[in-house]
Amino acid sequence: MPTASPVVQPLPDTVQPVATTGGGLSDQALLDSIDPALLAKLIDSARPKSDIPPAGRRSLDVVGVIDQSDGGFPVGSTHYLNGPFVEGVITKMRGRFVSRWGHILARRVIASRLATPVGMNGADWAAMRAQLLLRMGEADAARAMVQSVDSGNFTRGLEDAAMASFLATADPVGLCPITALTAAGRPGWDWELSRAICSAFTDEGSTAMATLDKALRRGTGTKIDILLAQKFAGAATNARRAVKIEWNDVEALTPWSIGMSFATGLEPPEDLRKKAGENYALLAARAPMLSIYSRAAAADVGAARGVLSSRSLIDLYSAIYAQRDAEAADATEDEWTQRAATLRTAYVAEAQEDRLDAIRSLWGDGNDPERAYAGLVLTSHASARMVPSEALADSAAPLISSMLTAGLDRNAIKWAPFCPVGTEAWGLLVLSNPGRANRTGSEGLNAFADNDDSDNAIRSRFLLAGMMGLERVDPAAARDFAGKLGVDFNRQTRWTRAIDQAAASNNQALVALLAAFGMQGDGWGRMTPLHLYHVVSALHRVGLGNEARMIAAEAVARV
Repeated sequence: MPTASPVVQPLPDTVQPVATTGGGLSDQALLDSIDPALLAKLIDSARPKSDIPPAGRRSLDVVGVIDQSDGGFPVGSTHYLNGPFVEGVITKMRGRFVSRWGHILARRVIASRLATPVGMNGADWAAMRAQLLLRMGEADAARAMVQSVDSGNFTRGLEDAAMASFLATADPVGLCPITALTAAGRPGWDWELSRAICSAFTDEGSTAMATLDKALRRGTGTKIDILLAQKFAGAATNARRAVKIEWNDVEALTPWSIGMSFATGLEPPEDLRKKAGENYALLAARAPMLSIYSRAAAADVGAARGVLSSRSLIDLYSAIYAQRDAEAADATEDEWTQRAATLRTAYVAEAQEDRLDAIRSLWGDGNDPERAYAGLVLTSHASARMVPSEALADSAAPLISSMLTAGLDRNAIKWAPFCPVGTEAWGLLVLSNPGRANRTGSEGLNAFADNDDSDNAIRSRFLLAGMMGLERVDPAAARDFAGKLGVDFNRQTRWTRAIDQAAASNNQALVALLAAFGMQGDGWGRMTPLHLYHVVSALHRVGLGNEARMIAAEAVARV
């Protein structure tokens, strides 16, 4: 049977030209014929919105930092909550809480990995929490919250939180993925300077410095802000330009000037630092580029507020002691070196009396309440090393208060045999006892009131509120004592009803948020016995008994 032969087409003699587009127009002519605004819009629409492969992108259904397995709150706690309600609670918190333990609790719940509430965008859910963390002075946690969302999913609110977070942690380069994607066209002097800085770190140094020079001529932002940006960007270029930073005309520090000065390894003048107050101190206390003495000078604020743990504070002074110089030329350095040496004495002195004297020295005279409380935090573990005895009974209350700042409740309870009923130390132990305590009757309450020298018997009022919240007082005795003190624990407000309902639904995260909302203020003078009772009671009912005990004891210790 014959086989078919393949048909081979002959090659053309010449290559045929490709037909031109648009009726004979060249590509360049076609581009020139398009409206420039439309062309820019087309280019922007083709710009990638994310630099992460689809398989690696994270969901916005759950956003946060601390997983439940690492101590965070249950992820589903916020799944069915109303978005506008949660937004109202978080955005109305100013970030200052009367309680150090309240601050610690608030940080944990806000930073937890939690489901996005109903009717809310996951990026905005991260943004509002990052902004609250910044108001609390928790810059590192805020930055981690921002980074829990892929840069391609950023909203305008999360971009603003990112700007503030990366500046607060002295890392303006962290903004570069955002300025290249969602914020590529954001107006504003801060975004313009950020884009220039980022271009300096992507082999476009000359362009970056030219942009910053132009901004300086036009007055885009304040002069100090632009100079700091130039100094930082110059570190990535070969321009070898010396940028002199002058603070003479600066009236006040801003988040930009603080963050950029830290990023360039500079420390603003002392008068500006003092004027900025806590806003500066909370950032300086954790800024590794500052000298260890500058960090120590700011650490008291962070320790009293709850930003710094007792271990962080002790480690800071340990580092100071390790590099001590007996002939320190700077009086400030000598001050902190002496304090570090006193802390060492509080730990290792052979005689217990010497250790106690060192501890008392670190507490100070109490003229500065915040520094005095920071002294309790600093000596917490040294106080726990003191052997309970009748001879030290007069110092039992401050020693117990010091231990409780670090949660050393089991060490504190060892002092129980030396704390007579009705003393402040007795009240602290009744509230902080980690075991099941017997219910207190009228005799103990009245004895405590007889020894109470606080204004308007506020210490007795807080003791009763804490005992009632922890269910550690006889109900009949509590009613009689409340009547004697003139406290109405039955009064209801919108907030008390909300936190009681949250406790009834056993929603730990919501209870913690509402508890933080109810503990806002500059000091314990802003707290009422009614609020304290509902905070402690709600936390106790949903299984957050440890936090409830520490907050109740702190209230009695700090008034």
